[in-house]
Amino acid sequence: MQGVNFIAIDFETATAKRASICEAGICVVKDGKIKETRSWLVRPENNLYNYWNIKVHGITPKDTHSAPDFPEIWEKITEYLEDCPILVAHNASFDMSCIRSSLELYGIEKPEITYYCSLRASRHLYDFECNTLDYLCNVFDIPCENHHRAGDDAEMCARLFLRELRDAQRFCLENIDFCKGKL
Repeated sequence: MQGVNFIAIDFETATAKRASICEAGICVVKDGKIKETRSWLVRPENNLYNYWNIKVHGITPKDTHSAPDFPEIWEKITEYLEDCPILVAHNASFDMSCIRSSLELYGIEKPEITYYCSLRASRHLYDFECNTLDYLCNVFDIPCENHHRAGDDAEMCARLFLRELRDAQRFCLENIDFCKGKL
């Protein structure tokens, strides 16, 4: 898939607030191949957590007490976006709202970024009763080791989106408008 370049992204949050990011993960795809997967713990505002969020991802206030806050992690993520300002997320409406809310909270200017949603793509391409990331990865034999940890979910999303592109027989992102948006 020459020329298929994107960064799959995933966030875990500490509370129901979208700006409460406690972990960020990315998976860099160049020419249709995974090149790098990274994740960072993030200290949410006031390091406050909701019990139910902890039950989902297992990240606690103790884990993020000394972690950098969102602006420091966003700076690292934007270094990757300089080469490829295209994001992919599973249920992108959630992840993009995490970015927008966090940028607003910290007074950071919103960059021009195109994104694609692997959830919308799966609903368009397949007729499954369930379209969750872990379900689709199981169906397509995509490794699913630490679901709800940002780096692992970002890589699962990248692998799923590459599969979706092949199944749609679209080898250029510009030809997959049915799951595209702007940050």
